[in-house]
Amino acid sequence: MNINIEKLKKDLIEYFSTAINQFDADINDIEKINDIHPIKLIEIAKLNGFNLELYKIEELRSEDYVF
Repeated sequence: MNINIEKLKKDLIEYFSTAINQFDADINDIEKINDIHPIKLIEIAKLNGFNLELYKIEELRSEDYVF
């Protein structure tokens, strides 16, 4: 499956940013999302209930990832 990693990163950052007030998430951890390997991002997304089908793309680009 080809995954749009940039969109996934953006959505993960938004997801965890909105949780800051509720769960006191660490801002530094949220900022580290930009540096995490794509496979780890996909794992984090799955663990947090993201539907990876929404990030599926047909044509592979440089910012996308295949798994």
